This record gives sequence, C-alpha cells and structure tokens, in this order.
Amino acid sequence: MKANVERVIHVHHWNDSLFTIRTTRNMGLRFRAGQFVMMGLQLDDADKPLMRAYSFVNAPYDDELEFYSIKVPDGPLTSRLQHIKIGDEVLVGLRPTGTLVLPTLLPGRNLYCLATGTGLAPFMSIIRDPDTYERYENVILVHGVRHVSDLGYHDMILNELPEHPWVGEMVRQQLLYYPTVTREIFNTRGRITEQLASGQLTRSLDLPDLESGRDRVMLCGSPDMVRDLRAMLDERGFTMGTAASPGGYAYERAFAD
Repeated sequence: MKANVERVIHVHHWNDSLFTIRTTRNMGLRFRAGQFVMMGLQLDDADKPLMRAYSFVNAPYDDELEFYSIKVPDGPLTSRLQHIKIGDEVLVGLRPTGTLVLPTLLPGRNLYCLATGTGLAPFMSIIRDPDTYERYENVILVHGVRHVSDLGYHDMILNELPEHPWVGEMVRQQLLYYPTVTREIFNTRGRITEQLASGQLTRSLDLPDLESGRDRVMLCGSPDMVRDLRAMLDERGFTMGTAASPGGYAYERAFAD
C-alpha cells in the first residue's frame, strides 16, 4: 500500500503495556478528528509493510502525528513497534477513514465519549477539536481501565489541555473528564456499563440520565464494552448514526465488527 515515511520524534512508555509514538507529519495528510489510518513498519525480510489501524491522537491541525498503542508481546507489529526509538522511521498510510466522527451524530446538548483502554485515542483528537465544543454544550470524556497506570493522558487532560492556546477556554468550560478504574483503589471505580446502568456516572457529574432526545454518544474500546453499550443505547431509544443518516450514537465499526 502507498504510505508516507515519517520519522519518530518522541516515544513515551506509560507502563509495561502502553506506549505513545509521535512522528513527523506530511502536511498533505488530511483527516477528521476521530478517524484512523494504517501505520506500521517495513521489515527487511518482507515484501509488504506490516501495517495496522491506529486512531489519530493528535488534533487535525497539529504539525505532528501521535499514536497510542498497547504492547502485545507476540503481536506481529507491536512486538517490534514497542522498541522503536527517536529517529526511527514508520510508515503512515495516505487514506484516513473511520465512522467515529461528529458528522455521524445528530445535534444535541451533551456529547458522551466512552472509552476503554487505548480506545481513548480518537477522543484525544476529538476533545482538541474546536468544532466539538461548538456543536455541544458539554463534552463528557469517560475512560475506563483496569489499573491507575493505564490512565494514559490523565495528567495532560487535567493540567495541560485547560491551558491549550486554541481550545483551553472551551475545555475549562465544557469538558467533563471521568476516569474510572476496575482493579485498584481510585476515586471512581467500576465498569462504564455498570455505572451508566445504575446512574452513578451521570449523578457523579450532576447530569440527568442518558436521554435519546438530548444526548449523543461515541464508543471506542473493547468489543465487549461496545456491544454491551450499544444494546443499552438501543433499549433507550438511541439510533446508530452513519455518514448518510446521522443518529444518536456512533462507534468505530472497523474495530468492533
């Protein structure tokens, strides 16, 4: 497949299982917040590059690209990618795509971005897009993980993003961040599905329960989480949105189906 060669300019290991790569960006690459692209490596002993789908963490206007990945010890790509260093090269495809974008949703008051694990990645781009805050009064970012150290970007969301030169004021006024942990002591504990079903999540944020006429929802994370939340949303009268027919919720079908 055709791809741009980009140079790694930053690597951050959050813990033993999660890492972030930042690369140069060919400014001819255009994408919407929430989309993904094929990214990977050209191995010396292979005819074709080894590529996988990665959501953009960076905002569409950033000069650099950023990707958030789990480390899979025996994974064909991540077993190599996790050892990458500054100055190494990666391949980035030319055709961003994806269904987890704002035009798939109807207008509403509150936008819920519900993520588990590295499903946070597309929402990091979405919460840095001014268009998100122009469309919705409140943007609620919920990130569910097993361990506290799995809360990638936690400090950035709390401390850096409110001072962002482009969206800082909107973040301070409109973004509600709700991290939750399942296997360690933390301020908020429990699965996203359970907290939504019980109403704990919305009560904690001083918001009314999810309602299809007012709220819009984006889902990204484990297939089980996406499946369970889709069933919950369907029962509450939400409709799945597409580019041709916007609805009440959206998820990345390329990852979940």
